[in-house]
Amino acid sequence: MASQLFQVPISAVSLTDQDRQWFKSRVGVEAQQIPRDKAPCAQVASYRDVVVVSDLLEDAYYSDSPLANAGVRFYAGAPLVTREGFGLGSMCVLGPEPRAITSEELTALRDLAAIVMAQIELQHAFGRMDPVSDLPNRNQLIEDLEDLARDHANEVRAAVLVSLADAEELAGASRAVGPSYVDDLVRFGKNALFSAFGTTASLYQVGSTDLLLLAHDDPLLREKIADARMLLSASVETSSIPVSTHPVFGIVPFRLGQMASVELLRIAHGAALDAREAGLTVGTHSRAMDKRHQRRFALLSGMRDALIAPDQLRLVYQPRIDIATGRCVSAEALLRWSHPDLGNVPPDEFIPLVERTALIGPLTDWVIEAALSQIAAWRDRNIDLPVSVNVSVTNLEEEDFADRLRSALSQHGLPPKVIEIEFTESALIRYRGRVLRQLSHIQALGVTCTIDDFGSGYSSFSYLQDLPAEVIKIDRSFVPPRDWMPRDRTVLKAMVTMAHELNYRVVAEGVETQEALDRVSEAGCEEAQGYFIARPLEVPALEEWLGTHAVAVCGTQAA
Repeated sequence: MASQLFQVPISAVSLTDQDRQWFKSRVGVEAQQIPRDKAPCAQVASYRDVVVVSDLLEDAYYSDSPLANAGVRFYAGAPLVTREGFGLGSMCVLGPEPRAITSEELTALRDLAAIVMAQIELQHAFGRMDPVSDLPNRNQLIEDLEDLARDHANEVRAAVLVSLADAEELAGASRAVGPSYVDDLVRFGKNALFSAFGTTASLYQVGSTDLLLLAHDDPLLREKIADARMLLSASVETSSIPVSTHPVFGIVPFRLGQMASVELLRIAHGAALDAREAGLTVGTHSRAMDKRHQRRFALLSGMRDALIAPDQLRLVYQPRIDIATGRCVSAEALLRWSHPDLGNVPPDEFIPLVERTALIGPLTDWVIEAALSQIAAWRDRNIDLPVSVNVSVTNLEEEDFADRLRSALSQHGLPPKVIEIEFTESALIRYRGRVLRQLSHIQALGVTCTIDDFGSGYSSFSYLQDLPAEVIKIDRSFVPPRDWMPRDRTVLKAMVTMAHELNYRVVAEGVETQEALDRVSEAGCEEAQGYFIARPLEVPALEEWLGTHAVAVCGTQAA
């Protein structure tokens, strides 16, 4: 448009940096860049004003410039200026003949520069600015870090991630006052951080309610964080309702160019989460804590491979006996993982991690399939040993869990009585209605449902009245190994008596001594499980153990 309007063979959108002038769009120019020295566009960018040179050869400054030497005689350029007032370059027209410029042409050139600048701003903002907070987002942060690394390599900076609220606070406030709460919270946080830090830090929005400050790591940083904490302690006004939150800060000192942007974000987010979990307001990244996070990530990444590997996951079995007869009545399937790089990983380390992800469904399916395969193998040898399997609350929230269990039993040709489903009390706290429906479906199959670790969490006998379960396993915390006090016996006896009145069979977990076995028997527990009876055993060891503990034979009664 500019070339046609001015009837000149050369026109360009030129962006200028410290050393060079770059042609980002051009007509009649083959080169993509030229040195900045004695380039008229550099003058336009520096002074942020129109520059017109009617004849370069007659101009005292530009007569020996690269443009004049290349045969350019006429130049006119209008500045490209950001909303913040920074000159980026120019919209320029050039010709081989000297000429003047009219006021109409000058206005047109300014208009063209405004169009170019609007397009630049649009492209810059698209995908880089949050529409609600008007803050630069994660994409812009990554680009800015790359620019800083080029210009200030190895200089120390600090990333401060500000988590304005935790998930529970967000859910509660959004439900009470509506979705506008999140927008109001982010604007409130933005204003508070701008007030505390001013122009000493760059502010970005990197999550729905996560903001990140990029600043110099100096003593003033902690003071400004303290100021921000005070400002953020005020209530957020949303829909005329004041709502309190508990923001936390995660600080990560780093050297520019020495850490990938994505890694920096991960570590900063982890530092903020660590602070929240520890009940602190400010958390600083530590190598030890980050190693733990990296190990967790490695475990979650490795679990997907473990589910299809033939030699990583396996089940061991801990027997459960009838106290009166000493007969083994079932065994609990316990998962073990031999990681190819990390070695044997304790289940209390990897299972809580997996339970927070979608991998818990496939993992539970793997356990059930492995348990049923082992049960079928035992039944082929006339060993009738029911197996209990632990399931997560997430499994019980799956609408098709009972159907999958039915299908697995059918594929192995096994009756429902061979497997028992164990779940903890926490399953009843979240989505109670859905969980109860799923347990009813499982019980309707003929599968025994067992409440595991009873008493360790939100113990309440009120929910036991209509719960579709037949067995309660008393948590090990109520079964001390020795030195039983009268209070210990009273509490256990009361729990067992109440469970019996509600028609539950009671199992004592964590029985580690003869004294403990005697006491749980006195309290009325029908069954017991624990190290005194047997530790978790590999299949060959369990079969050997069963030789001294009578077990039912398929089709007959146990001796």
